Amino acid sequence: MDFENGIIADVGSESGPTQYYDGYEKLKSWAQNSLDLYKPELLRVLYPVFIHCFMDLVAKRHIQEGRTFFNRFRGDHELMHSRDLQKLEGVLSPSHLEEMEFANTLRQSKVNVKMCQYSYDLMLQYLHKSESTTILGIINEHINFQVSPGQPCLISDDAEAVTLIGSSQDVANQINKKEIHWGLLEDSFEDRLEKGGGLLPDSDKTEGESKEGDMDENKKRSVESGKQGASLKKMKKEKAASATTKAVRPEANTIAAAPRVKPELTLPVMPTEVEQSILEDLRNRVQLSSVALPSVSFYTFINTHNGLNCSSISHDGSLVAGGFSDSSLKVWDMEKLGQPAANSVLQGEDDNSPSGHVLSANGGKKSYTLFQGHSGPVYSASFCPLGDFVLSSSADTTIRLWSTKLNANLVCYKGHNYPVWDVQFSPVGHYFASASHDRTARIWSMDRIQPLRLMAGHLSDVDCVQWHVNCNYIATGSSDKTVRLWDVQSGECVRIFIGHRSMILSLAMSPDGRYMASGDEDGSVMMWDLSSGRCVSPLMGHNSCVWSLAFSGEGSLLASGSADCTVRLWDVNTSTKVPKTEENKSGSSNRLRSLKTLVTKSSPVYALRVSDLDYYGSLRPNMNAFVAQHSPDQVNKKEQKGLVDGRISSVGCERMVDGPKNGPDN
Repeated sequence: MDFENGIIADVGSESGPTQYYDGYEKLKSWAQNSLDLYKPELLRVLYPVFIHCFMDLVAKRHIQEGRTFFNRFRGDHELMHSRDLQKLEGVLSPSHLEEMEFANTLRQSKVNVKMCQYSYDLMLQYLHKSESTTILGIINEHINFQVSPGQPCLISDDAEAVTLIGSSQDVANQINKKEIHWGLLEDSFEDRLEKGGGLLPDSDKTEGESKEGDMDENKKRSVESGKQGASLKKMKKEKAASATTKAVRPEANTIAAAPRVKPELTLPVMPTEVEQSILEDLRNRVQLSSVALPSVSFYTFINTHNGLNCSSISHDGSLVAGGFSDSSLKVWDMEKLGQPAANSVLQGEDDNSPSGHVLSANGGKKSYTLFQGHSGPVYSASFCPLGDFVLSSSADTTIRLWSTKLNANLVCYKGHNYPVWDVQFSPVGHYFASASHDRTARIWSMDRIQPLRLMAGHLSDVDCVQWHVNCNYIATGSSDKTVRLWDVQSGECVRIFIGHRSMILSLAMSPDGRYMASGDEDGSVMMWDLSSGRCVSPLMGHNSCVWSLAFSGEGSLLASGSADCTVRLWDVNTSTKVPKTEENKSGSSNRLRSLKTLVTKSSPVYALRVSDLDYYGSLRPNMNAFVAQHSPDQVNKKEQKGLVDGRISSVGCERMVDGPKNGPDN
């Protein structure tokens, strides 16, 4: 909504530096002294006015005045827009405005600001009375007001309260009209159970019996549970079978109606015994809910001296990998924690190595497998669903495939030109995706050293990547504050998700394939509907980087792990059932209900994994959370990747069930 012609009639006059100073300062003072009810909406205008005042001063060759203006008022916006300000800090001449992609995009686009009718009327009255044609011109040229009836809402209530529009938004809107097939693969394990009559009778169904999206989690967990030995597996199955009649299913299986799609990639053949194991576990799966939360285990890496860059948990929770700044990858077998180490030296270790073994609290030796081969810090690790292989990505621009059975490096994949921030196996194994500082994501297969597909389109680093459950799409999160969804067959971008205000650090797909969760550097988590490309619900609660997200196996809960030293559990069913019209009426920021907050003592949470069966064989699902002890000020993941050093000296492991009390974290 543009202002009336009468208001902007005198905008064309030349503006001096003083007019920018005075105009912005008066607008800031007026907004901050407005009524508390309308202040949050009126304050939204300050940031776009600030950056365009600065860029206008530079464009008019008032370089020194522009720098003084920038430094004087940047503190008003440091909390919400620190990364943008770091980029604009490099603008030192008019030519930089054209050469810098970020600044050029800002100058060519408008900012969409949402506010209620009364807030808009207040803004209009102020601009009528104001004598600052400079500020009025900036607002008219660079801000579009989206006015809505009703009461004002806080900025946290709406993920799209302040968004960039114009050419970039037009492109996103056009792309988001493309058709996508978000359903599950044909002939899924759930289908086989239903067609074969393998599902338990209604009276005996467990709470989370057969949600479609669990194909991936169950496939991974069940396959890897074979690694723990037949006796442990049998114990789990027997306990599960004896407990099925005690579980009560709280609601109908809504995911069963998810559409079926054909795979676009050639899927690997799965051994018969593995398929049988998955089907057996599906029969005994329990559905989590607000009254049936998972048990929780916290494991802590101690004394890492800022050397731990990443951690990853195998799908059954039996293995954990850590990537370090000394270029090493280390893998622990969780069953062996607390047991004396074997006499033999593990691959890549020697008796003189200070990191060859780790000591427990009681002084007993624990062995880990040390994988060496990278020539730079390791930033990501990912286990295949079967647990036989683990991938690692590094600052040396390569990805390496390691065998957890042979304890050896099998392949080194080269293709990226800069550090590789993330790598993730597909839900079926064999294929994997990578994300890099070179602004691209790539699709690979284990049997080829060159990438199969290259996805380019992000305006900055691609920081994280996640597969869709049907393996036909991957999602990428970037420092450009957007998430994109890509078709793996064509390499085409089919969705752009806009709404975050900082770099994207973590992604997770719901088991039915319909929703995606994304976490950013500021602590915000957003739930997206893949079919529409819109934000279903923002999750507000964390106050620092969200490094890990994980859905429960049947999709009813979402877990988020953060640098603020907490794990939060969210009720997914509540959010996805609220109609959009009711959301707009309520204006509530708690559209996705927080069920529980688990607090570590002082350790940020690096990785989460939800297993359908807990570590001790109980039917009740378990969530494993790995946390790392390091300096409290290391909250910026991108900065940490380039600065940390050192190596792990010890690892501690304890089990904590259902709450943060008496946890092992330090």
